[in-house]
Amino acid sequence: MTAMSALLNPRSLRWKIILLVSLACAAMALTVGVLVHESTLNRSMHEGAGRAGNALDEALGEARASRREAPVVTPAELPDALLRQVERDGAGTLYEDKTPAPVFWAAKKEGGQLYAVELDMTADRLTRQALDRHMWKYSLLTLAVVVPVTALATELPARRLRRVARTARRITAGDLDARTETGRRDGDEVGEIAAVVDSMADSLRQRIAAEQRFTADVAHELRTPLMGLVTSAGLLPEGEATDLVRDRVRVLRDLVEDLLEISRLDAGAEQSQPRPVALTELVRESVARTGLAAGVTDRGAATAETDPRRLDRIIANLVVNAHRHGAGPVEVTVSGRTITVRDHGPGFPEDLLVHGPQRFRTGAAERGRGHGLGLTIASGQAKVIEATLEFTNDPGDGGAVATVRLPEAGPAGAGPERAPA
Repeated sequence: MTAMSALLNPRSLRWKIILLVSLACAAMALTVGVLVHESTLNRSMHEGAGRAGNALDEALGEARASRREAPVVTPAELPDALLRQVERDGAGTLYEDKTPAPVFWAAKKEGGQLYAVELDMTADRLTRQALDRHMWKYSLLTLAVVVPVTALATELPARRLRRVARTARRITAGDLDARTETGRRDGDEVGEIAAVVDSMADSLRQRIAAEQRFTADVAHELRTPLMGLVTSAGLLPEGEATDLVRDRVRVLRDLVEDLLEISRLDAGAEQSQPRPVALTELVRESVARTGLAAGVTDRGAATAETDPRRLDRIIANLVVNAHRHGAGPVEVTVSGRTITVRDHGPGFPEDLLVHGPQRFRTGAAERGRGHGLGLTIASGQAKVIEATLEFTNDPGDGGAVATVRLPEAGPAGAGPERAPA
């Protein structure tokens, strides 16, 4: 996954963190806003009630002092809630949010008369509304700052996690030299994950190297007594038992040679020696040397720059595998730089299609489904000549299809070939 696709992926850890931070900021802003609004409203109501009561007392005091008319009202002029307060307590205050302007009432009853005043609260309401607008505006402004800052803050751990994921994918693809190179930091979970992935790669490489050394050692140790068996089998008198012994010795010899070839491929000792090759002619000769029936079709084959000996080994192994594990007719098609080997059997097993060829899998039921050393060697030789070897099943009849695609140019790492061990 590229950095841009990871950035735009709504399920990524980055966006989850941004969403959580945004929700936390919004919840905090809403909580603070509600508390401030309620606190301001309560203070406004308390101060309005006090001012309305003072205004009523001042109006009554001035009326007594100057003998002017006091603010007398009738019960019909007062709100019902305020009238009930006055009837119960002798005095009361009430906020009324009416059009066109809110007012605060103050009323009292003296000498059988009702006195009341109205205090205009428009300025107070405008102040509260302005405060609410400012709180909304600055809350949104805070989110506009927090979200980009959070995105930038999460970029470094997200980038390190992507690097760990890329390294893990490279290790899965077979690159055991891949490392995260992020360094371990105390208390840093990403660094700890990276260190574990590097440690896993080291352990896996050591185990595979030990397995490769074991395979090579076994093959080398078997080669000397095997040569003695071959020589001894050749000295046996002709007969049915001798033919059986010679056949088993030949099978054992081929197995040891395959093991030695695999050990060289695993060790990277094989190098390609490319030269111009007429693909159709080479394929026909490879099929003929197997001694097996296979039709070769030329569909505009090209002349490729490749190692003919290794390509011959690949084609021969594919044809032998098609006859051994598939069913006839076996068809080989050469088109451009692509060579296709197809049979009409049950097709490749699902495990091979997913994980590729696995050594020591013969396809026998008692040993599990698979394809032994032949396809493993073909895959290894394809890597040496930088060709692509793909395994699929024909969508029509389900037959196995192996496709070799040669590169446009010769292998970049061509050089002198080392002598086989």
